[in-house]
Amino acid sequence: MNSVNVDQNSTEEESVYSRYANAANQKEQSLCCPVTYNAEYLSIIPQEILQRDYGCGDPTPYLSEGDTVVDLGSGGGKICYIASQIVGPEGKVIGVDCNAEMLALARKYKQEISDQLGYSNVDFHCGLIQDLKLDLDQLNQELADNPIDSHSRWLELRNLEERLRSETPMIQDESADCVISNCVLNLVRESDRSQLLQEVFRVLKRGGKAVISDIVCDEDVPGHLKEDPTLWSGCLSGAFREDAFLKAFEDAGFHGIEILKREETPWQTIEGIEFRSITVSAFKGKQGPCLERNQAMIYLGPYKKVEDDDGHIYFRGQRIAVCDKTFKLLQAPPYQGQFAAIKPFQNIPLDQAQEMDCRRNALRHPQETKGKNYDLTSQIMDSCCSPDSDCCS
Repeated sequence: MNSVNVDQNSTEEESVYSRYANAANQKEQSLCCPVTYNAEYLSIIPQEILQRDYGCGDPTPYLSEGDTVVDLGSGGGKICYIASQIVGPEGKVIGVDCNAEMLALARKYKQEISDQLGYSNVDFHCGLIQDLKLDLDQLNQELADNPIDSHSRWLELRNLEERLRSETPMIQDESADCVISNCVLNLVRESDRSQLLQEVFRVLKRGGKAVISDIVCDEDVPGHLKEDPTLWSGCLSGAFREDAFLKAFEDAGFHGIEILKREETPWQTIEGIEFRSITVSAFKGKQGPCLERNQAMIYLGPYKKVEDDDGHIYFRGQRIAVCDKTFKLLQAPPYQGQFAAIKPFQNIPLDQAQEMDCRRNALRHPQETKGKNYDLTSQIMDSCCSPDSDCCS
């Protein structure tokens, strides 16, 4: 790794801020993993932004036209400006970063890029990605008007923060279709990571998803490496262990968690620990009541059985009783196409549906979906298989 100037006595947050502030003004090669982006979207982005881009993956191919997107740790704005073109004029992109130098670079070209596209759908906010309610630009304005000059003013500041979070949250609840980030979560101190994923969950709409590119490791990072600010700010010693990274999303309430891309070759190896880039997606929407509507799902294979994030087990080819919520989830991404949906012959309106105990993981007898009095007999069409027809021969 190239030599960098990081104060060895700085805290995790201080080392990250100072290193990326410097990297906004002078490119630092050691902050980059090799990433190939779609050249179609790069032509309108100024070289200054492209040269100051630091990441380890590309979450943008998983966006859709019309999406509202939040980019955590948006840096110089490259990913935001790529996303802007994908979501189009009906979409919206919100970049969040706390580094003033990086935000200045991203905002510098906002009008120029908007003029080229013919629409403006990108905004950048100053904030911590683990606290998406507090707009630091608003806080700065309040502090400029009323500086902290005593302990009583410091106490007032704490109340001010809560008022800003409540009255003018930077990002509203359930407002985003997709939350993305590119090599940023590993820079957040470990004590804040649970809150970070809770914030991602909060701002996503039901059915929305997070798509996160980050550096992970295959073994636990020892304490002496975590205490090295150069390794931490370099996206290394703060890396999640790979399996723990996925478990963190599960603990935050996400479902359908999937590794979309995993680099086979490590980006770096330190003391035998491999650090590599992965891109993960995770969905919001499994929360809510379980209602009985006589529905079933058949897992199509190829595995003998699979288990979902709620502990339901689906055996290949068997009708498994599911609640209405799960019935809908398994027909949507990322499960779409893996199950056959069995609808009841007679619909049970939602307002008449009873609560279902999903823990029983029972088979659904065909008569439950067809109804006990279902006795239909299909008639053989004489016109097809009559003695005078050759269609069945």
